[in-house]
Amino acid sequence: MSAGNESGAATRPDERLLNLVIALVNTSGAMTKQQVRARVHGYDAASSTDAFERMFERDKDTLRALGVPIVTVEGSGHSEDVGYRIDNEAYALPPVDLTPAELGVVALAAQLWSDKTLRTDMSRAMTKLAAAGAGDAAGELVAGLAPRVRAAGDAYGPLLEAISERRAVTFRYRAASTGQVRSRRVEPWRIAARGGGWYVVGHDLDRAAVRVFRLSRIDGRVRLGPTPGTYEIPDRVDVDAALGSRVGAERTAVLAVAPERATALRARSTPGDDTSAAGHAVPAGRDLISVPFRTLTGLADEVAGYGAAVVVLAPDDLRTEVLRRLEAAAALDRRRERATTGAEQEQAHG
Repeated sequence: MSAGNESGAATRPDERLLNLVIALVNTSGAMTKQQVRARVHGYDAASSTDAFERMFERDKDTLRALGVPIVTVEGSGHSEDVGYRIDNEAYALPPVDLTPAELGVVALAAQLWSDKTLRTDMSRAMTKLAAAGAGDAAGELVAGLAPRVRAAGDAYGPLLEAISERRAVTFRYRAASTGQVRSRRVEPWRIAARGGGWYVVGHDLDRAAVRVFRLSRIDGRVRLGPTPGTYEIPDRVDVDAALGSRVGAERTAVLAVAPERATALRARSTPGDDTSAAGHAVPAGRDLISVPFRTLTGLADEVAGYGAAVVVLAPDDLRTEVLRRLEAAAALDRRRERATTGAEQEQAHG
């Protein structure tokens, strides 16, 4: 009755929790710890009985905190006979009857979670809503809206697992100020979305201080430490305080935009007579707009995506970041062109 895949790959904490829920919901009576370890995919990775015990107890606490009614079934008096199951009557949901406004929020959330991590699950959920006649109403409510949080990326899953299992992590990180890539050793505490991006808050082991890292600037894989339970997360982690300086105060970007281009930037721009645009000469054939922003890297990524259609006039650090991205993209194109030319020449002489 193993509830999971057989690929042999490491099981993420959220997958293991789901496997446990499926197993305890479908058990005919109750499952002992020994049965859980033998039958539920994800627990077979425990290196020892003690490691399994800690993992199982932590997962039970997590599910109960989420409102999953796991009940204990006493056996014949021996500890190994104690079983666990989910009270299906208490766990069952009443019929879901969403209002049009609530359906609109769900549809918007589906757009937000359209990255590869959750794309399949969200697609199935929206298909079921559409089959129930909710699709049109939800679509009308969110027309013209777009979520401002980007996909979490490949670092999200390993970091979430590290937080669940209290494992330190190592990753290469590109600094926003210098662009230098260095190795970081971190005890991750929380993951949060702010200002259009995802961040992990934790204890930087090399700097012996609380640090914040943007997931999009993690270069390559996040490597988990071999030993779980190596640190404790503080009872109170003030994520807002930690991210406050990182997201930053609101500033204004002055941009020269080609006609009928960069619609999303235009929609967020302030009125044309805004004083932040004063004193900037408008290049020929361009519209001058002022766009408020808080996250430098997020806006730089967006502006660079428009290529020559958007020119940054101010501030200087935004212009520098956009130019750096465009130069990196141009260098990559040149390398690809040289590789293609070399391959064609080899074929011609072959």
